[in-house]
Amino acid sequence: MNIAILGASNDKKRMSNKAVRAYKKNKHKVYPVNPKYNTIEKLRCYRKLSDIPETVDTISVYVNPELGLQLANEIILKKPEKVILNPGSENDELIKKLKSAGLTVQLICSIQALGEDPKNY
Repeated sequence: MNIAILGASNDKKRMSNKAVRAYKKNKHKVYPVNPKYNTIEKLRCYRKLSDIPETVDTISVYVNPELGLQLANEIILKKPEKVILNPGSENDELIKKLKSAGLTVQLICSIQALGEDPKNY
């Protein structure tokens, strides 16, 4: 599976970094997205979703609700099968917009969705 981690961080204590490591460990193709970094966990970090040259199956969102709403159109244009809104990124307007575009939205920790415990990362 190809997964974009929107809001990925180089800080190993942050859940977005743990998600990068968890999906990488489980043999998924991981695309960290954050304009602040060039690499995260030895992976190229993309400035925005549209910079990712591949299709992505899932976008895991680790940005605040307001920024998530600002990025809604970019998420929609990437046409993922699923969007995971991690705790703290939820936004009713964003959920409505994504679902109206035909996207599947899950409100869950993406590490737990993988069947992993975040404490292990």
